[in-house]
Order: sequence, then C-alpha cells, then structure tokens
Amino acid sequence: MDAPVNISQIAIWEKPVLCYEFSNRSCQKFVYPLETRILLYILFSISSIVTIIGNLLVIITVIHFKQLHTPTNYLILSLAVADLLVGGVVMPPSMLRSIETCWYLGDLFCKIHSSLDVTLCTASILNLCIISLDRYYAICHPFQYHSKMTSLATLVMIIICWTVSAALGFGMIFMELNILGIEDFYYDSIDCDGGCFALLSPPVLIFAPSWIPMN
Repeated sequence: MDAPVNISQIAIWEKPVLCYEFSNRSCQKFVYPLETRILLYILFSISSIVTIIGNLLVIITVIHFKQLHTPTNYLILSLAVADLLVGGVVMPPSMLRSIETCWYLGDLFCKIHSSLDVTLCTASILNLCIISLDRYYAICHPFQYHSKMTSLATLVMIIICWTVSAALGFGMIFMELNILGIEDFYYDSIDCDGGCFALLSPPVLIFAPSWIPMN
C-alpha cells in the first residue's frame, strides 16, 4: 500500500524552479532533461561553428584574391562580416539563454547582446537589399552599371547600411524605445531577475503573465 502523501510534499513538488532562488523577483526556470540539454548544446554549437567557418572563408577569399575586389564582392564581404558576427557574438549567448531558460550574464550585457542582435540582423538584411539593387542595375542597366555602382558608391552604401543598423539596434534598446508606452507594465509584470526580454513582440505580451515573478 502506498504511503500517504501529505500537503507539504505536494507543495514541494509543485514549487516552481527559479533562476535565482533567493530573489523575490526571479524569473521562473524551465529545466530540460540532461539528454535534451546536451543534444541542444551540440546542435546550437554546430550551427554557430558552421556559420563562423563558412563566412570566414568568404571573407578570406574576397580579401586575399585581388581579382575579387569588385563592388559586388565588397557587398558580399559586408554581408559575410555581419553573418560572421551573428554566429560568433550573438548565437552563443542566445544558445545559453534558450537552453538554460535564464539569463545569467547581467542586465548590461543583456542590452548589449540585444543591441548587437538587432544591429547585425538589420545589417544583414540591408546588405541583401543593396546586393539586390546591385544585381538589378547589372542585369537591367548593363551600360550604366559601371558608372553607377562604383567602388566609392558601394563603400558609401555599406557605411550607411552599418550606421543605420547600429543606430536602430543600440538606439532602440538603450533608449528603451522597444517598451515605449508600456514601461509600467514591463517593469511591473515582465521584468525579472534572470530574464532578458529586451525585444518585446506580441507573443511576449500575450504570455507575459506566465513570467511574472513569484513573491
């Protein structure tokens, strides 16, 4: 016959796991099984390494061979730098946050990481847009291409691309434009120790009640 289960045992079993056990504003933590965590670490690490190596080969190739020093390849080089930084700077902390389900790297690095995430992803998208524009002129206006898409024009577009991306990423996060108008709700109901919710989106706001710190 099974031993009776008292109320205190049930309370212990149902007690949520927290990122910081001694903080009354700690976020809740979801603990994956060990096997799942190992598998996720392996998959995320492989993705990050492949991203770094692939884009590093592109960068080395374009820089090393002088015959590849063309406006189009400069744009590809800029895109490869953005993707390389995503794989080497953004993906590892994101891997830790996704698998451990808590952010242990501090509030300042949370803002820096989120800013870099927005900056590099925006730069990658803008570089793709510029490459599309370059290909459009090369195909549709072949006689005007070399006069319009010069190395200087390409350099100016790359500088604008990275400047706009950095201003958007760091400006939005550090000036808290991402929580503009919902500051009270964010700090009262979402912000907690062990969380890094710098980028708010509709799903975050929908599921926010489940992240309210346990007092």
